[in-house]
Amino acid sequence: MASEGSNMKKKRIVPDTSVIISGILSDMIEKGKLRDAEILIPEAVVCELEGQASRGLKTGVNGLEEIKRIRKLAEKHGLTVNFIGERVTPEEIKHAKYGAIDAKIRELAAENDAVLYTMDRVQALVAEAKGVKCKLIEEGVKEEFILDKLFTEDMMSLHLKSGVPPYGKIGKPGRFKLVKLRRKPCTERELEEIKREIIEKARTDPSASIEIKRRGAMVVQIGQYRVAIAEPPFSDGFEITVVRPLVKLSLEDYELSEILKRRLISKIRGILIAGPPGSGKTTFASALAEYYKDNNFIVKTLESPRDLNVSDEITQYGPLEGSFEKTMDILLLVRPDYVIFDEMRTDSDFKVYVDLRLAGVGLVGVVHASSPIDAIHRLIMRLDIGTIPQVVDTVIFISGGEITRVYELTATVKVPHGMTEPDLARPVVLVKDLKTGEVEYEIYTYGEQNVIMPVRGEKPVGEFFIRHTRRKLIIELGRDKANTPVTILVRERPVWSGYTDSNGRVKITKRSRIGKLILKYIDDIRFEFTE
Repeated sequence: MASEGSNMKKKRIVPDTSVIISGILSDMIEKGKLRDAEILIPEAVVCELEGQASRGLKTGVNGLEEIKRIRKLAEKHGLTVNFIGERVTPEEIKHAKYGAIDAKIRELAAENDAVLYTMDRVQALVAEAKGVKCKLIEEGVKEEFILDKLFTEDMMSLHLKSGVPPYGKIGKPGRFKLVKLRRKPCTERELEEIKREIIEKARTDPSASIEIKRRGAMVVQIGQYRVAIAEPPFSDGFEITVVRPLVKLSLEDYELSEILKRRLISKIRGILIAGPPGSGKTTFASALAEYYKDNNFIVKTLESPRDLNVSDEITQYGPLEGSFEKTMDILLLVRPDYVIFDEMRTDSDFKVYVDLRLAGVGLVGVVHASSPIDAIHRLIMRLDIGTIPQVVDTVIFISGGEITRVYELTATVKVPHGMTEPDLARPVVLVKDLKTGEVEYEIYTYGEQNVIMPVRGEKPVGEFFIRHTRRKLIIELGRDKANTPVTILVRERPVWSGYTDSNGRVKITKRSRIGKLILKYIDDIRFEFTE
């Protein structure tokens, strides 16, 4: 370090990691905003950036490049750059998110009678509280939150990726189009600025929170905005996706039938809300939560991230210490009448749903599914068939923001549809259309297989049936069609040709392109045989 005498008149600056990563310090030097200054870079900052770069994080590489640029520009503009302090330990780097490195940087600024430069509002508040000279650098006066400026009134979601022009989904659930917002691609610098403002908002705004933080991935909930940030090595590029609900609807807006309204509050129930991504499931779940609250039920939610648009009377819970099972332990002590679980993805999520339901709590679970029967199939994979109606008795399917199908599940003992011998009677789950009361599917065990058998609506012609197993669609064409060449036509277009097996069956993988076509256009299937 230069002698005290030579630096008597020089202003001392200690930049923290946020300033180095932003690149703003080199810009200030280049524009002549820093004169007669000594820049003291803490070794703790270098170590933190080195650790990030070693883990493949772009922020670490950018920060180290910025230090190189600062030294080069400082020499050109007559400034002094020195490194101060000691290197931090791997344990301290590991605990950087808890403020361990920030604390060391503040101490170094105080010891060297320097001004701490930061873009982190929390760091600035702590420094001021401890009497450390500090300058909070803000890039211009932000009168409006960045996401409020980027979103238009009819925009559902915003999609930003470095090297790619920004896109927005414009419209409503089920009726939207993807629009290129400008021709110029997004730069990493732009996305870094947006990310920094989002994180600062999440740390300082009481209505915001960081819901998920992993290596290369982060999910932040800020008011109505759900922000997903992906960076290498998790993704192949820097990406920010922001989703928001366009409207808040009440149950009245869905024009429910009286039979469904009565069913929803007549007794404590297990309900599944199913639909494809972006179909309006969360909007309906929010409306249902408000409906229960207005009917004097105690309502809580389980969410990760917490993006249901509900009133303050409804408490929104996240995973406790990363686990919904731990949240459940607390939730049962709160004694809710209904819990809205948005959304269920993993086996442990479904286990929590089942445990709460069997404990007598009313449950509304939100799941992704391309059809209502697929939602039920996700339960069959995790439950004994006989317990399904005790756990879930109502399935509501949402598509394009509207309720398109409601199923009621009941249990009975009978001879399954299509069988005739009385000794084949067994427990059967009946899947009924709530509006008509007609049975559309039967679910039962046949041998070691769980079978979902269409009773009506998915029977192509004559005596042809489609049977569901866990991974296959088994098309029963009859023993008289054994080992026969057959072509499957969907909407009069041939999609598959081959031979039936020795039992007159064709087996198609559910997740294949053909399997998805058959499920989607189940009423428009025809078979052509070549004798």
